[in-house]
Amino acid sequence: MAPYPVKRLYEEVAFIAYYFHWDHDQIMHMDHRERRKWCDEISVIHKKVNDAPENVFDIR
Repeated sequence: MAPYPVKRLYEEVAFIAYYFHWDHDQIMHMDHRERRKWCDEISVIHKKVNDAPENVFDIR
């Protein structure tokens, strides 16, 4: 099993912290699946509010 890319971890943490203002420890105690779920949910909220693409987290 390959380790989770550190860059991706930082992106997820920053994304959740920016939108929900949760602190670092709260976010880091989540497992990968839970963090990704919150990123998906934030993207849905963002789309509804801003008429943005379906999943802003995946935009590069």
